[in-house]
Amino acid sequence: MYDRVEITVRAGDGGNGAVSFRREKFVPFGGPDGGDGGNGGNVVLKADTGITDLKMFRPHKVYKADNGDNGKGQKKHGKQGKDLILHVPVGTIAAGISGTAEDILAVDCVNNGQEEIIARGGRGGQGNVHFATSTNQAPRIAQKGEEGEERTLLLEMRLIADSGIIGFPNAGKSTLLSKITAATPKIANYPFTTLEPIPGVVTRGQKEFVVAEIPGLIEGAHLGKGLGHDFLRHVVRTRVLIHLIDGTSKSPVEDMIKVNNELLLYDPDLARKPQVVVINKIDVPGMEELLPDIKEEFHQAGIRVLFISAETGQGLPALIDETFSLLETAGKDIPALKNTPTAVFRPQPAKTKVSVTKDGDVFVLNVPALERLIAGGDTHSYEIRRQFQRHMEKYGAVKLLEKAGIQPGDIVRCGDYEFEW
Repeated sequence: MYDRVEITVRAGDGGNGAVSFRREKFVPFGGPDGGDGGNGGNVVLKADTGITDLKMFRPHKVYKADNGDNGKGQKKHGKQGKDLILHVPVGTIAAGISGTAEDILAVDCVNNGQEEIIARGGRGGQGNVHFATSTNQAPRIAQKGEEGEERTLLLEMRLIADSGIIGFPNAGKSTLLSKITAATPKIANYPFTTLEPIPGVVTRGQKEFVVAEIPGLIEGAHLGKGLGHDFLRHVVRTRVLIHLIDGTSKSPVEDMIKVNNELLLYDPDLARKPQVVVINKIDVPGMEELLPDIKEEFHQAGIRVLFISAETGQGLPALIDETFSLLETAGKDIPALKNTPTAVFRPQPAKTKVSVTKDGDVFVLNVPALERLIAGGDTHSYEIRRQFQRHMEKYGAVKLLEKAGIQPGDIVRCGDYEFEW
């Protein structure tokens, strides 16, 4: 099972605004009519029950949405870029592993059909029709489209099941799953036979629940030993645990305590999940004499225990009934992933941020809106340079430069454009 993969997603860039003028016979003073560029497409995750793992993401590591089209004359807007929809299994989380603390991304796809935007497309640039004023009726500038967001993400599938069968290796988890569901896990008499979570459905009348065999763990699993986190991260999603214990072990009670300690050390909430404690392999010769002592040990620990033989089917109806009962009291909500960072929405400021810094002897003007204007026109044109100066005054950049101590002859840089003050 491919349940973890790293990918890079890039939303589409916005289209450029158009510089255009209406020129028609018998229509004087047509004026500017450059249309806006289309917005770039978003990259979207969509939870889909028809997808069982993340193997479709193995061959390709980069996924890109469509760019928006450029604006055109006659106030024609560019076409919006098409969104790229990535279908993922229900239970997939996407966490950003690049970017700043102010750009946190965390998406948890727990419902079928749920859609989450993981990279937003750039806005299209405005055409020159937006820059016409009473004193500038023929603007020759337009905005360049914004770049789309790019993120590197870790996609991780965490199995969503009503109950999970846990226990030490060779406790009989695969055999139990094969007896109570139609699942066909690999069964063999050696540790770590199962290397990935295997789900199945238990049906009784009109009721059913999903049960998953969780790969066996050993002491130190919370530190990554054995199957380590490959086991533990899937337990987080379950609502009820079936704790299967090998009855032929030297100390079944100690086995239970060791497994619960691993759950506690990984996440205290896991140790508090409702459990059905089950002693397996009661069909093994000599076990009948040991059952009273085992039952007494668990009784002294205040734990109700069931006895089954997964091999012969003895005690399985009682186990299923007990699991149904616990699931009814546990509720139907999917446990939240508290260790997953919360996505934070930070609205864009209403006013354009303007700042001035120095790079050696060069004054660097940081005004994204101006940078987009420069990118949308020919900076060698006197008309465009003149209009650029007007927008510098509009955004308050002139006052900031004077406050920073600029003198005639100094060099100013804004984006890729440099000019002499």
